[in-house]
Amino acid sequence: MNTPTATATTTLVTAPSSEAVNPPRAHLIDGKAASTRLLEEVTAGVAELATRGVTPGLAVVLIGEDPASQVYVRNKLKRTVECGMHSFEHRLTDDTSEAELLALVASLNADPAVHGILVQLPLPEHIQEDAVLEAIDPRKDVDGFHRMNVGALIQGADALAPCTPTGCMRLLRDTFVEQGGDLSGLHAVVIGRSNIVGKPMASLLLAANCSVTQLHSRSRNPAELCRQADIVVAAVGRPNMITAEWIKPGAVVIDVGINRIEQSAEDSPTGQARTRLVGDVDFTSVASVASAITPVPGGVGPMTIACLLANTLTAALRQSS
Repeated sequence: MNTPTATATTTLVTAPSSEAVNPPRAHLIDGKAASTRLLEEVTAGVAELATRGVTPGLAVVLIGEDPASQVYVRNKLKRTVECGMHSFEHRLTDDTSEAELLALVASLNADPAVHGILVQLPLPEHIQEDAVLEAIDPRKDVDGFHRMNVGALIQGADALAPCTPTGCMRLLRDTFVEQGGDLSGLHAVVIGRSNIVGKPMASLLLAANCSVTQLHSRSRNPAELCRQADIVVAAVGRPNMITAEWIKPGAVVIDVGINRIEQSAEDSPTGQARTRLVGDVDFTSVASVASAITPVPGGVGPMTIACLLANTLTAALRQSS
């Protein structure tokens, strides 16, 4: 995907060396600051496109009353308007049929004011997710889940790529600023092989000329393989799974995981039992070994919405050219 070029950078680290020992405590990779810069670039791009009589439009479809999905969609719509785009919200009930949803998608495909379409997942069990995602016009598939975009990404072609892996790449290029954002030759390990994060993440790293190893539930000696990595991207959905023993000194660690765990009253700063968010990486131990790491929350998460709007701008530019 063609997203606006970065005008500022954050982390200042060099490519880790296999011989690195006792590095300082990891630098925090600030996803909030990076997302703010990207949204500023998107806003400028939207304003420039408006001078040509085109305002990007993003349609978001939400089915049901899932609280987490509602919060996520509300944040997406808020950022859309803040960037100067048109926002089209479609809220449907849980009993909406697959045929009704497909009819809505078809109408959005045909609407020239809509440049990007996002159907919030997960869908109710009676609706086939694949059927809905494949019904979206690939040119408007700003989530990057359509098979045409997935295939183009694997082939190294210019595609609308999934937002979370795209955000991870942006953070990595900012982190390796002293190399001009060049990741060539670095060994990257991706932990997880989901269609949403793991697989497209590996494809983007390959396109950046990394040597890529993908670990999954059937991998043998995963910690040993992971310790060889200059870059580790954890997207496995298991809280605190990756510990310091998995990490080579000086590696850069991107934690995609968002897991809510119980915290006892004794461990809570308020003295009351509660839940808290943690990543797939045991932050405390890994931060003492890595050179740079994303926190959870505040790392990868903010980049997802920013990259969604960057994808919408890219889709509008292509459809208006």
